[in-house]
Amino acid sequence: MVLSTLKHDRERGFLDGQFLIAMPGMQDGNFARAVVYICAHSDAGAMGFIINRAQEISFTDVLLHLKLMEEADTIMLPQPTRDIPILAGGPVETGRGFVLHSDDFTSESSVPVSEDISLTATLDVIRAICDGRGPARATMLLGYAGWGPGQLEMEIAANGWLNCPSTDELIFDTALEEKYERALALLGVSPEMLSSEAGHA
Repeated sequence: MVLSTLKHDRERGFLDGQFLIAMPGMQDGNFARAVVYICAHSDAGAMGFIINRAQEISFTDVLLHLKLMEEADTIMLPQPTRDIPILAGGPVETGRGFVLHSDDFTSESSVPVSEDISLTATLDVIRAICDGRGPARATMLLGYAGWGPGQLEMEIAANGWLNCPSTDELIFDTALEEKYERALALLGVSPEMLSSEAGHA
């Protein structure tokens, strides 16, 4: 579903390039306090990535697992490369890796998500990062979040999510613990305000 949903000629939905911010009453534990970057939204459904949930592995762990580098060679990588965050992108296909990155890198499999951000789901981008040919900014995600036709619209109507335009700064920021509050701040909202509103629903 993922990359077919992101076809170049697809009809863009109103949530494309938006953040979804989970409301306090979110019933699905996968999305408690989640900030989701929506990459594709259409009549066929929606897909995106949770951008504020860490994985317990490092970029060098990924390189070793994929046999792209020997352990002795990983210490030669620049620190910013070793520090590329690995996030839990969502509950679907959690063993599959994706890289959200700035559009200064492209390969045949890269798909533009917005004017500034692309998505690549092949090893091309990882190899390029290791060789110093990669994008200026990148985040790797394992798994993604997906919704069937009309499902996300229903969840928003049921007060499950807030949405707002995304910012590249927040997508690539490594301070994961603060992203939920900072995403709410884009709407001029604090978690305390949401809690009190939820209590009066």
